[in-house]
Amino acid sequence: MDGADLFPGFEALWLEAPWGKAFARAGGPETAPPLLLLHGFPESHAMWHRIAPDLARDHRVICLDLKGYGWSAAPPGDPAHEAYAKRTLGREIVALMERIGHVHFVLAGHDRGARVAYRLALDEPGRVARLVLIDIVPTAVQWERIEARPGLNPHWSFLAEAAPAPEQQIAAGPDAYFEGLLKGWAGSPDLAAFDPRALDLYRQAWNVPDRIHAMCEDYRAGAGPDRAADAADIAAGRTLAMPVLVLSSSAYLDKGKPETALEAWRRTLAPNAVGTGIAGGHFLAEENPSETLRAMRAFLAR
Repeated sequence: MDGADLFPGFEALWLEAPWGKAFARAGGPETAPPLLLLHGFPESHAMWHRIAPDLARDHRVICLDLKGYGWSAAPPGDPAHEAYAKRTLGREIVALMERIGHVHFVLAGHDRGARVAYRLALDEPGRVARLVLIDIVPTAVQWERIEARPGLNPHWSFLAEAAPAPEQQIAAGPDAYFEGLLKGWAGSPDLAAFDPRALDLYRQAWNVPDRIHAMCEDYRAGAGPDRAADAADIAAGRTLAMPVLVLSSSAYLDKGKPETALEAWRRTLAPNAVGTGIAGGHFLAEENPSETLRAMRAFLAR
């Protein structure tokens, strides 16, 4: 299974980075405005397959596998977890986009990809024309929620534990672990929302020890440098300068929370953000692609 049938008309790109090769799929007119889509945990670029072809009608759409995910290289982490810090990934993605001719682009991300996206947009505001954040609150806010309600989103604390304990536990049954997360976060208690072809691609990555380690490093960075970067920006009053759209799931992120995702963003890093809740679980681009696409298209057309 190579996933090409999920993205008809898209080309495969292998891009050289200092840490190894990065994989992406690109489609749409080469002269159209570029739109970079960054996937979330524990998936890959394949999560965009239900909306990317439509967006490619009037954008040059690039669906990138983040470092350590999908088919992109998965280098080892470092003691400070800087290799997988979102600031580091943002700088690396800027270089990759320049390599394929895009210095200014629209940026959308889901889950971990959204965390890379907003950090890139804060650090390099001149690069991002518009920003779409799907089903997250700022990392600093997420940790505040976890500390206020121990047991909330336990994977955050588990994956951020020191190596190699989480890696070893996951490696004993990766399909069971990751499929359990998908079922728990989706709007239905099974895998029916996911295309079997996409699931095959996700499983390919889940069963590679280096990628399990990379995903843990992603969360260790979230508990360390990512949280610190957010705290510094919030304390300094820094905010996102470009138009921001926040999409949140009614059955996952916003369910039972003291404030909606949009309220959390407006309170912290995106005071002028617009947004809406969408029916479904965490995986909105796969569970409710029509509403996700409608909201994104209305925002991009403004």
